[in-house]
Amino acid sequence: MEQKKTVTDPYRKFHKGSWTKTIDVRDFIAQNYTPYSGDEHFLAKPTRNTQKVWKRVKKILKKEFKKGGVLGIDTKIASTITSHKPGYIDRKRESIVGIQTEKPLIRAIKPRGGIRLVEKTCEKFGCHIDPKIHDIFTNYVTTHNDGVFEMYANWDEFKTPDGKSFRSEEIITGLPDNYSRGRIIGDYRRVPLYGVDRLIAQWKKDEQSLYGEYMNEENMRGRMYVHKHIQALSDMKKMADFYGFDISLPATDTKEAIQWLYFAYLSAVKEQDGAAMSMGRIDAFLDMYAERDLAEKKYTEEEIQQFIDDFVIKLRIVRHLRHPEYNALFAGDPTWVTCSIGGMAEEGNGRVRNDGTIAPLRKKLKLKPPRTL
Repeated sequence: MEQKKTVTDPYRKFHKGSWTKTIDVRDFIAQNYTPYSGDEHFLAKPTRNTQKVWKRVKKILKKEFKKGGVLGIDTKIASTITSHKPGYIDRKRESIVGIQTEKPLIRAIKPRGGIRLVEKTCEKFGCHIDPKIHDIFTNYVTTHNDGVFEMYANWDEFKTPDGKSFRSEEIITGLPDNYSRGRIIGDYRRVPLYGVDRLIAQWKKDEQSLYGEYMNEENMRGRMYVHKHIQALSDMKKMADFYGFDISLPATDTKEAIQWLYFAYLSAVKEQDGAAMSMGRIDAFLDMYAERDLAEKKYTEEEIQQFIDDFVIKLRIVRHLRHPEYNALFAGDPTWVTCSIGGMAEEGNGRVRNDGTIAPLRKKLKLKPPRTL
């Protein structure tokens, strides 16, 4: 007789609320967050695995520095959520897995923003994109940069009285960044809390309620928008499956919560090229999983510290392909992977201690390197 698989309840011991009926991360946190008013003595030291993973990263970072700041560029594949095979830093020792390309610090090309800038940037670093990529994004795909250029370069409103464009006269200028950057903060917490299948089901439900059956131009655009979200979530599942994880269902513990959340963020940085691809507020969210697992004795403080350290290491090696002018403007090659810490809830609960120091996430997640880094 076949044994039934035991399914762990992902919401065990969490207080119920509207978050169980609708997609409502804020309510989940409000119902389950407990302010922390202790000190840092509970913190565990970095594990041996963490130290070995970071030692390997430091070696790769040195190589990147010696090569002028760019270790390498994958010029053959246009980056998408599912474009690259799984990549690892140290597969045996990593707790949280996933990188942007197949090798750490190798940068991907994102020609959907603008093929010409990608080509110029690659040439500046001594390489050339694959001719097939050039052909596709020159002759068959209208890139974001193409669309923006057509929008203002050819309009009379953007021309001088004698017919010259504001752009050619340098009245309108832009950074060499495909005109598509900005501060992008997604709610990556939804993936571990609900699982991808629940999110897809909600999008389908929203499609019907928002855009109905009447196919006017507004509704057709809306449906296209919804289907892009559904496709991205489906691709996210495929990418996680490459690494052997099923994110269709909610995360059941701290490790899965961090891994699921990171897969959502990794999907964003594999496909988007924003100057500031921030994490948003994830401190209290992850802390609730950690507190539950510690109470259940599922993980030790050392193990949870390792998950957090591994997660932070992954964030520290996020790389985008930047033109040297961009680096000159920002005095280097910055990547803004910022996180909101502490603060005040709408209910009036403080998420900082009375003396003003940070309370949530057991003071682990400050998006700074572990102590040995």
